[in-house]
Amino acid sequence: MAIQYKRVLLKLSGEALGSDGNIFDFDQVATAARTIRQMHELGAEIGIVIGAGNIWRGRQGPAASMDPVIADQMGMLGTVINCLCMGDALRREGLDAVVMSAVDMDRFCEPFHAMTARRLLSEGKVVLFAAGSGNPFFSTDTAVALRAVEMQVDAILMAKNIDGVYTADPRQDPSATLIRDITYREAIARGLKVMDTAAFAICAENAVPMVRVFGLDQPENLVKVLQGDAMGTFVHP
Repeated sequence: MAIQYKRVLLKLSGEALGSDGNIFDFDQVATAARTIRQMHELGAEIGIVIGAGNIWRGRQGPAASMDPVIADQMGMLGTVINCLCMGDALRREGLDAVVMSAVDMDRFCEPFHAMTARRLLSEGKVVLFAAGSGNPFFSTDTAVALRAVEMQVDAILMAKNIDGVYTADPRQDPSATLIRDITYREAIARGLKVMDTAAFAICAENAVPMVRVFGLDQPENLVKVLQGDAMGTFVHP
């Protein structure tokens, strides 16, 4: 079956790698890797950004008094650990996976270079983008938007723990309704939180063709969306 998007940037939450208070659930990691292999077998060029929520939640709770630069640096390191873990799982599935870090750590990762990353994607390698943007005060959402522009992707696939963009948080507001289609500018104006404002602004200013937001409760949703299933929310210029 033909795919809807040739080059995609997949955003996974750190929580998707863990469960029940465990930093890593290796069965879940393996399931995600198998699904990504299926996407690759369909002909997709795949970049991946992973959050660090299974390891570090940033300036929250007892860490709220931390120096924000240090707290964000810890979060960046958490994304490196997650990318190394997922890269290993992808290689065990037979894929050629390369971890590139925005912060130089040559013994663990390749240094990020946009032109090199584009070449690797075109060669069929899966590229995992670690350490966010390399700067504090920017979320992994912002890193996703930045890498999407640099990689000239056809779509950002945001696999979430809810099944799309809602008018409010459905876990707190039972009257919240699913938004099926919305522009970046409308999302900013309405203060929707599926991505942070800086990420939406980057997508809007650079006309990123599409952000698909959908649930990851079923890992095969990644393949379905790649093939054109209309689940979740379409966010676009």
